[in-house]
Parts: sequence; C-alpha cells; structure tokens
Amino acid sequence: MPDTGTPPVIPIQFQQYNSYLVDPQWQRKFTIIWPTVLAFFVLLSLPRIVRSVRNGQAYSTLFGVLDDYAGRDYAAIVQPMRATERKRTSFLCRIENVVEQFGSVFYWSLPGLGLNAGQLAIIVGYIVTAVLCIVLDAPLVSNGNRPGFIALAQFPIVFLFATKNSVLSLILGPGNGYERLNYIHRWSGRIMFLGSALHGALWIRNHLQYRIAIIGQQKEMSGIAALVLLAVIVLSSLGPVRRFCYEVFYIIHMLSFIAFFVAICYHTIYSSPWIFTPLALYGLDLLMRMFRHRIKDAVLVPIGNQMTLVHIPYATSGWIAGQHVRLRVFFSGRVFESHPLSVFSAPPDVSCITSMPTGISLGVRAVGDWSKALNSFANQGVAEIRARSQEKHADDPLELPVQVMVDGPYGGCSVDLGGYETVVLIAGGSGITFTLGLLDDIVGRCVRKGRENGERTRRIEFAWCVRSFGSIDWFAPALMDIARAAASSSTSVAPLDLHISIYVTCLCDPESVPPIPNCDVMIIRPSLYKVIVDLTSQYSETPSKTDLLQSGSSSPESEKSAPCDIEMVYSEAFGGSSSTSRKLPSMQGGGGLAVCASGPLGMTQEAANAVARIQMSGRASWLGGVGLHTEVFML
Repeated sequence: MPDTGTPPVIPIQFQQYNSYLVDPQWQRKFTIIWPTVLAFFVLLSLPRIVRSVRNGQAYSTLFGVLDDYAGRDYAAIVQPMRATERKRTSFLCRIENVVEQFGSVFYWSLPGLGLNAGQLAIIVGYIVTAVLCIVLDAPLVSNGNRPGFIALAQFPIVFLFATKNSVLSLILGPGNGYERLNYIHRWSGRIMFLGSALHGALWIRNHLQYRIAIIGQQKEMSGIAALVLLAVIVLSSLGPVRRFCYEVFYIIHMLSFIAFFVAICYHTIYSSPWIFTPLALYGLDLLMRMFRHRIKDAVLVPIGNQMTLVHIPYATSGWIAGQHVRLRVFFSGRVFESHPLSVFSAPPDVSCITSMPTGISLGVRAVGDWSKALNSFANQGVAEIRARSQEKHADDPLELPVQVMVDGPYGGCSVDLGGYETVVLIAGGSGITFTLGLLDDIVGRCVRKGRENGERTRRIEFAWCVRSFGSIDWFAPALMDIARAAASSSTSVAPLDLHISIYVTCLCDPESVPPIPNCDVMIIRPSLYKVIVDLTSQYSETPSKTDLLQSGSSSPESEKSAPCDIEMVYSEAFGGSSSTSRKLPSMQGGGGLAVCASGPLGMTQEAANAVARIQMSGRASWLGGVGLHTEVFML
C-alpha cells in the first residue's frame, strides 16, 4: 500500500468525549486517594498497635473464645505488688500524646447528631472527594457515565467497613472493630446510591430528549433494577428502621445486596473488577466467623423482671475486657435471633469476681421482644425448679441451664487503662456491662497479677447512672467483689484507690441499696464534665497511710469496707437547689487520665465533650495526656 503519511490529529476541542477511556482513570484516582488517607490514620494508630502487640492483646482474640474443661481453680489470690511500673516516656508515647493534644477538637459533637467533629471531617472530606471525581472535566449533561463509574468504585469501601472481621479491624486490633467504623460503611453506601441515581437520571433525561425507549433493552432494565434495589438497601438501613425493625432491616439488607450484585453485573461489563474485592472481603469475614462460632452450655439467672444474667462456664480465654459477643440462645423457637452483648467479666486468670461462675458473664436487659422473652423464659424455668426443689430457699438465686451459640469476640476498648494513673469509667443503665468488664480487668491486673506488665493505675472513679435503686442489684455482687479486691491492696507497695459513685435519677426505694464498699449513691443527674474536672482539679499529693493515722482519720481499710453512703443530692430536675460534692482523691500531674464512657448516645457525647474541654484548656499537658473511648449502646 502506498504511504499516505501521518494521519491528521483532531483538535482537542473537536474530539468526542470517550467515557470508557477517561472515566476509569477517575475511578483509579479515587481508589488511590482513599487508601492513602486510610494508611495515614493507620500510621497515627501505630503506637497503640505496637503496644497491644507487646502486651499480647493484639491477636489473642483472633480465633474466638477458648475452652477449659480441666476445672482449674481461679480463686482470687492476691499476689505481692511489684514496684516496677511502665513509663510513658518512650518515643511512641510522646507521639501519641501529641496526637491526642491536637486531636482533642475532633471529640466535640452536637446533641442529636450521631457523629463527632472528627467523624464529620472524615465524611465531609469523603463526600468532597467523590463529588470532585464526578464533576471534574466531565460533560455530565451529554454523558452521565462518570457518576456510575464512581459509584462502582465505592464497592471496596462499603464492604471493608461493613464486615465484622475486616482486614482493617484485624490490623488495628481490639478496640477498633466494625462497630466503630460502620459509619463509613453507611455513608459510602449513600454516596454509591447518589452516584447511581445521578447516573440513571442523566441517562433517562437523554432518552426522553431524543425519544429513545427507556424500558426494553437489557442494559436499561438491569440498570433500573439495580437502582431500585440500591434505594431499598439505603432506605431500609436508616436509623429508625434499624432501631425498631432490626430483623426486617437485616433480611432486606442481605437479600437486596445479593440481587443488586446480579443486576449490576448484567448492567455493565465494567462492574466485574470492582465486585471481586467485596467478594474477597465478605469471604474472609465468613471464614473468620467459622473459627469464632461456638455452641456451649450456659445458665440463665433472672434478676427480677428487668435483667437476665447469662453465664457461660469453661470459657476461660480468647477474649479481653470490653469486648462483646453475638449471643444466640436456643429457647422458645428463637434460634435464629442473635444479639450483641458486652462481657462484663475479665478472663478468669485476671477477674476479681468470685460470686459468679467462672467464664463469660453477660447481662441482658429486658427492653425488646427478644430480651423480654428471654427474661420470661428464665423466670418461668427458675420458678419450676424452685417448685420441684423444697430444699431451696425462696430468695436463693437459681440457674436455668440452656444451650447458646457464641460468635466473637468483637470490639473492645481502644485505650489501655494500665498506661494511665487515673481512670474514670462512666456508664448509663445497661452500659455498665462494658465498663464493669474494664473495671474487673484493671483491678485484677493491679491486684491479682501484681502489675506484672507495668500497670501504673493508682486511682479509679467508677460512675454509674441508673433510673432506680433496684437496678443496683443487677451487678451488686460483682461490684462488691471488685471493691473488696481493690481494698485489699491498701497495704501493698502500690495501693489502688477505687471509688464507686451511683447516680439514681428517680426517687424510689433507697432501702434496697446493697452495701458496696467505698460507694456513694446520689439522687442526682450528674454533670460528667464536673465529675471529670473534680477528679483532675486536686493538685496535691494523696496523703499517705501514716499521715491519715496521725491526723486521726480512719484507715484506708476501714474506709473501704464501709457500706454505701446515700447522699440525697437534689438537682433542678427534682425541684431542689442544694448540692453536695465529694472530695475526690487528689492526683499528681504527668500520670495520664483515661476516660471510658458507655451508654446512650447523649451520655457518651457529653463525656467526649468534657474530655475535649479539658484538653483544649491546657490541663491535659499537666495530666500527662488524656485517653478517651466511648461505647454507644444503639443500632
């Protein structure tokens, strides 16, 4: 053939936009941006990850709850205290303190908003990045493919932050599980829906403009089906639906996303690379769940009509304090329901609780259909056992044997309490199951284990807000055991000062308060900021035992063994104007303060705002750093 020369080059302004060449490039740009940001946050978490690897907690829960059928004795024997303690002067700890100082502003949150400032910043940055990738250099009016391509790029994010056993939670370790990262899953799903809706709306507009049939071709039919399914997924996952119809939400969620996968694959051939990563992530989650599922014998102990304790004996390791499991109880045809419950006891080699069976202990408050049915089932079973046995006293707690399926553990506390001199644990209602497990763990590590890992905790303030005095009976035996164990350390080299404050928010029967050592019961709605500030406002050193005896004060032993003091403190909510405040233990600077709050969203947000105020006021530098972990009890 004759050589006709170089073909002419079409000027850029006259070139036709090639969506299938340009738009995948923007997909790749988006996919480069979000892993880079994610790697940055993992780098910030590196000090905590290294510390958890060193103390053996990072991967101790990888294969679920472990059993011990040898019947070993785990009596709470107090070991001699060690004078050594862990120093927070290493390079990694200094980095962590700097991150905490500059990150304090991100703890702030507005009432009624489920996200704090840090989470809002992440979501806003995420939305801005997705929008820019959609609109930059894209002729959306004539070609609406770009939003569809960016919607496909959301698949890895949606599944990475949705699965319970994700790669990210395995890297970050306990305390950063799916329950803390799930908000990114929800918002990435909404961005996927908005991109898909924009993509579909633009093409429907073009079909109407050029009088092209919308319905008829397989591509259009499958696209509309995928958009409808995605809309069903997003609408059914809104907060009110999850809270009031969780089982309906779960079933719709699982069936719809499978159908959506099929529809999107029929809609476009460009979906195939993006669905492999979600399938791999979901497959990893299912594989890890196979290793974490256990069917075990358990006993139910009903505490009135409001609380049911579930004890799983022989489960002696494979979880750490602050984690939760998904529990499925085989009773009354409800074998298909599983619910997340926090473990309120530490592993037996650490736990100070001796009045309850050895193993995993869970608390189920009767507030929903399943929990009320479980409480009724337990009460009926215990009543039948008591009727058959004449030897049992009417007031003795009885146990109803059942079989359960345990999936987990998951979650945990992102703050190592042993690295802080002062610890504040705040709980609201049944949120005590989380903080009680942390309390049992840190007291056991300091008292039973003799601070063998260099725990430096010296004082603990445990605050619990309940609606009635009768609610204190739910966990009174456990609190008594832990308080006695802490009191026994008063004569050791490194004593542990534990004080328990119970705030009752209604005027009920004060005679039902159990005698918990070193515990105050107050009728008040507390200000969490005031509780934390009062604890950190004492700048002098704590008086020694000798000074107390010489000044004529009672000894720590007699003080800690005293029963609860009921302070009738009235706030404006009860029509009163007077108030009393307890003089909290003084503290030295530089030891660090850890705050853990668990309960309703409003309480945890109030605790986070209090910590933010302390950090921004400059007091955190004197304290030696402030660590914060919040656990919200909501769907």
